[in-house]
Amino acid sequence: MKIKEVIVVEGRDDTARIQQAVDADTIETQGSAIDREVLERIELAQQKRGVIIFTDPDYPGERIRHIVSEHVPGCKHAFLPKELARAKHDKGIGVEHASTEDIIEALRGVYELTEQDAGMIEKDELVTYGLIGGPRSRERREKLGLILRIGKTNGKQLLKRLNMFQISKEQLQEAMNQIVQEEKDEK
Repeated sequence: MKIKEVIVVEGRDDTARIQQAVDADTIETQGSAIDREVLERIELAQQKRGVIIFTDPDYPGERIRHIVSEHVPGCKHAFLPKELARAKHDKGIGVEHASTEDIIEALRGVYELTEQDAGMIEKDELVTYGLIGGPRSRERREKLGLILRIGKTNGKQLLKRLNMFQISKEQLQEAMNQIVQEEKDEK
């Protein structure tokens, strides 16, 4: 099952568990001290694709849900009851402990199917723009991340993030034109 919206989770174990259950992109908050950059990424995801907040059914999870909802209005919510999020052999509670079926059930009421986008950016375009495999690739990726508000990425993450936020080929070209012009002006 492919989920159109970007799912906001607490950490990488939640991401791994979600991606075992469904085909989805996630943004990790890294706990309840959510920084401005993460909130901006969630805001962009909401504008482009919509957001589903799927945090642990505990106090920190609810705090994260509240912070994100307050800063990014219009998010959808997926909830998992505590009894379905308990670890088998310890006292931990979290999305990462839920079964595949329970995760799918929690998402069933909030997901929308998405068509495969024919306009997706391909890896060879990143090579052509000098965003991977070139001497100034890292610097260009950092500038691109700032212009498009998708954050700092390595080469592997960039392609995924561009497509996750549904950045069009035209938006990428405009941003690259700006970067190339800035590079010319520096000389």
